[in-house]
Amino acid sequence: MLQDKKGERKIRKKERWTEYLILVTQLGLTVIGSILFCFAIGYYLDKWLHIKGVFTTIFIILGIIGGAYTAYRQILEVEDGRKKISSKRSKKISE
Repeated sequence: MLQDKKGERKIRKKERWTEYLILVTQLGLTVIGSILFCFAIGYYLDKWLHIKGVFTTIFIILGIIGGAYTAYRQILEVEDGRKKISSKRSKKISE
């Protein structure tokens, strides 16, 4: 019985590590994707309107803000999911 609990702890640590790795990768790709998408829009607007860097700068800033906001929301979703799981576990233990 004692070995089962130790084995479960090791598995849970590996699951957490994997979950964190996935989250960091997802956050990075989200922010970079947002910035690159906004950069492309700004670049082509500057090229189309023959303006040097005005829209590129504005859209890069918007991409940074949008990417950071989306990453923040993703982190909140993960935290809400953990709270729900921990409350379910505590209910099972109390029963």
